[in-house]
Amino acid sequence: MSPSVTHSDAIPVAFHAPVLVLEVAQLLSNARHVLDCTLGGGGHTLALLEQGARVTGIDQDPVAVEAATNRLQAFAAQGRFRAVLANFADVDEHQEFAGEHFDGILLDLGVSSHQIDAEGRGFTFRQGAPLDMRMRPDAPTDAAAVLNESSEHELIRIFREHADEPRAGRLAREIVRRRARRPLATSDDLVGAIRAVLGPRSGPAEFAPLFQAVRIARRSDQVA
Repeated sequence: MSPSVTHSDAIPVAFHAPVLVLEVAQLLSNARHVLDCTLGGGGHTLALLEQGARVTGIDQDPVAVEAATNRLQAFAAQGRFRAVLANFADVDEHQEFAGEHFDGILLDLGVSSHQIDAEGRGFTFRQGAPLDMRMRPDAPTDAAAVLNESSEHELIRIFREHADEPRAGRLAREIVRRRARRPLATSDDLVGAIRAVLGPRSGPAEFAPLFQAVRIARRSDQVA
């Protein structure tokens, strides 16, 4: 039997609509209790609920948890859905999951378009975006701290290992030189450093892996 997604189509949500929701629902069609480790706006969870599963969803983004909770409140009232604010990497440390058993576990890894499009979250290199990149607003380290507080050696490692950038040394030195005058605070500051090293015509193709490298480094410094 094909999974129903009528509610998924009918309810607008700010978070991205999963592109493989039908395939995921079909794959987990026999699961009765599913752990959705990347809840987001609840797109996958809704499809699983509609085909009869009970779902526990977790996400470290409080905005996502609130959106999914509002969207799926009817299922929560039935005792078939609950949302937990947590990082899926720390599931075994949360008492909410003590003694729980799941016959289906789902992870849809990545950053949603909702998070990228929210300029205040700083996941974008659009002009004026803050160097934040935190999934959780209470995370102790933002992207600006990574760029302003890391040693030159550490910046080289970040750009070399996470972006495979051959000019990592030059870029690290340029960032250190610029932050000595004024701390890097917005996307424009990092873009300016990149263009000073990679050339004035460098654009999104060059920015994307370097911004991602900073995001990876910021996440590795986060205290859960």
